[in-house]
This record gives sequence, C-alpha cells and structure tokens, in this order.
Amino acid sequence: MQEVGLALPFWVITLIWLAKAVLLVLVSVLLAWLGVRALDALTPHIAHRERIGENPVAVGFFLAGFFILIGLVIHGAITALTAVTAPIVWYIFDFRSWALLAVAFLISLLLGAALFYIVDRLTPKIPFGSIKEDPVAAGIHVFGYLLFFGLILNAALTGPL
Repeated sequence: MQEVGLALPFWVITLIWLAKAVLLVLVSVLLAWLGVRALDALTPHIAHRERIGENPVAVGFFLAGFFILIGLVIHGAITALTAVTAPIVWYIFDFRSWALLAVAFLISLLLGAALFYIVDRLTPKIPFGSIKEDPVAAGIHVFGYLLFFGLILNAALTGPL
C-alpha cells in the first residue's frame, strides 16, 4: 500500500491531508452534537432551544457560539499533528486519533459538568437556573457552552499524542 510522504506529488499529499481534516471536522461535529444533547440532559429544567428562539439577540449569541465552535474545530483539524509516513488509508482513517479525540472530549465534558455543579453549589446566591426566565440569558449560556466545546475539541485535536 502506498505511504504518504515525499514520494507523492504535493497536490496528492494536500488532497489526502484535506480529506483527513474534513473527516476530523465531521467526527468533531458529531461529538459537539452529542455534547449539546448532554447539555439538555444536564439542565432538563431549561428549554434552551425554545427560549433562544424567542429573541433575536439570543439567536445571535447562539449563532456566534456556533461559528466560534466550528472555527475552533476546523483550526484543530487543520493543525492536528499527524504522521505522514503511514499508508494512505490509515493516515485518513486514523482510529487512534479519533479514539483519543473522543476520550479527551468525554473527560473534558465530565470535568466541565462536575465543575459546573460544584460552582453552582458554592454560589447559592447566584441561581444558575434563573437563566430559563430570559431568552437572552439562555442564548448567552448556550454561547458559552458552545465555546467550551470548541475549546475542548480544539485541545483534543491538537494534543501532542
């Protein structure tokens, strides 16, 4: 099987690298979608989607968070460290990198959720649940959550392993 390296023309290496970056982005988007589902599970008393849709500013915050998330994911996928001497198929479908991405994401998500609940308990005079009363507050909350996802996915993609 052909290996990726200097023996291939530059345009072929570029296309192979681009294919890997696109696959990493798709895997990361799947993880982000699962993370949004986790937000729904962690805060079942807040109807984020319904509340955000009630106010254009909240929708704006949601879209801004989405674009930052996607930007961080694309940045991480494009700058991800990879070995360029592997066979082409294993270079593109690097299941070790995908598994590391998923594990890093899961651990980060669990740590983030745990810290969220700890801070909620340590600050009783700041009722986190009150964001359900204002669509803009819900939009800002989801904005921060999407930014959190973008950062942890970027870190997982660009990690040294």
